[in-house]
Amino acid sequence: MAMRQEKDTLGFVKVPASAYFGAQTARAVANFPISGLKPHPALVWATVLIKKCAARANMATGRLPREIGDAVLSAADEILAGRLADQFVVDPFQAGAGTSHNMNVNEVLANRAAELLGGSRGVYDRVHPNDHVNMAQSTNDVFPTALRLACLRLTEEFLPALALLRDALGRKGEEFDTILKSGRTHLQDAVPIRLGQEFAAYALAIDKNLQGVERALPELRELGLGGTAVGTGLNAEDRYIDLVIAELARESGFPLVRGRDLVERMENMDPFVALSSALKGTAVNLIRIANDLRLLASGPRTGFDEISLPALQPGSSIMPGKVNPSMAELTDMVAFQVIGCDTVVTMAAQAGQLELNVMMPVIAFNLLSSLTILSNAVRKLATSCIDGIVAHPDQCRRYLDDSLGLATVLAPYIGYAAAAEIAKEAVRNGKSIRETVLEKGILSDERLTALLEPMSLTTPGVPGKH
Repeated sequence: MAMRQEKDTLGFVKVPASAYFGAQTARAVANFPISGLKPHPALVWATVLIKKCAARANMATGRLPREIGDAVLSAADEILAGRLADQFVVDPFQAGAGTSHNMNVNEVLANRAAELLGGSRGVYDRVHPNDHVNMAQSTNDVFPTALRLACLRLTEEFLPALALLRDALGRKGEEFDTILKSGRTHLQDAVPIRLGQEFAAYALAIDKNLQGVERALPELRELGLGGTAVGTGLNAEDRYIDLVIAELARESGFPLVRGRDLVERMENMDPFVALSSALKGTAVNLIRIANDLRLLASGPRTGFDEISLPALQPGSSIMPGKVNPSMAELTDMVAFQVIGCDTVVTMAAQAGQLELNVMMPVIAFNLLSSLTILSNAVRKLATSCIDGIVAHPDQCRRYLDDSLGLATVLAPYIGYAAAAEIAKEAVRNGKSIRETVLEKGILSDERLTALLEPMSLTTPGVPGKH
């Protein structure tokens, strides 16, 4: 591979001749060969957008020469359009609060801008990564701002996916509303419920998760950009700060505002903790729903078999005809990963010291990963699983008619202890509650039929009393 030689403050560094990145990125690649992964595309987008808006703001204040600024803007637009994506190469696991990522972006923009001005890559006399592209900025205010923007962008994709799942569950709640079945608590027989009520409850739970994510967004829109190294704003004019945030709001479409205290915006990671926590809460509910679906669809001959999930692929390499609940299992695994990511975000957020949290790269890696995989998973769960669920009303009714939970209906009339005896006797004799009550002559057939009318047992009230 052809190489060029660049010099930074530590000395000379070999850089691939064709690369748009420079010495500091090359050092980072050599120092941090950890995961083999590249930065999240949303983080690259956000960082480049910040550089573009900073260049425009610095031109407006007169600090950045227009010729250089225009070249940086053109280079940024090329990258935002999808070019040079392979030039952002620093592993997400890196030191320095994201300095390597920030310099990767600075160097690519500087080299491309220099080319546009007739210069060569690796020669920074026309456009310099620090002096021009990073003007009035520090990694310490750029990186947390970029992470905020990336989170906002990915949340724009996640919320519609979550709404899609909520609506799919809600439709099944309506479709299954007249299907009666036995409720189960502790996985034991309980009082009747409608299958539609179960799905309606799932839909409401997801809607509450959606609202929880939305509640985390306002803090992400309050930026610390302009705080530079420690939040005091050294080397950043006050007018620049207002201009760059206004430019970011215009370019991104997000209602961004200047932070009330730039030091606080830099030190504290609580906006990311809040969003991650909301994602974890969503994951917890998804696990519960997915596991319910797996249980309700278990069988088909030796399980509940109250519903069928869509058959997506053969389920076994050895057992012919076996079909597994693939999307429910996939959802579980994604949700487990999101919960793990939240733990990392929490640990990293509390690890900040004094004016800076140097663990921001691992917060970014885990939070953006959670948003990405969760968005994809809930969309697939909705379209490839929930939409295609089929209920088995006859099977549901068989379990209901045989459920010992129906003894609960008798308690207001014969007392708890007597109703418990009826249930135990039904178990001993292998008979239903109805059969046992009629055999013992406790209630007439007509009275018992009225009390055990299933639909009335799934709404508030005491059966048989009006």
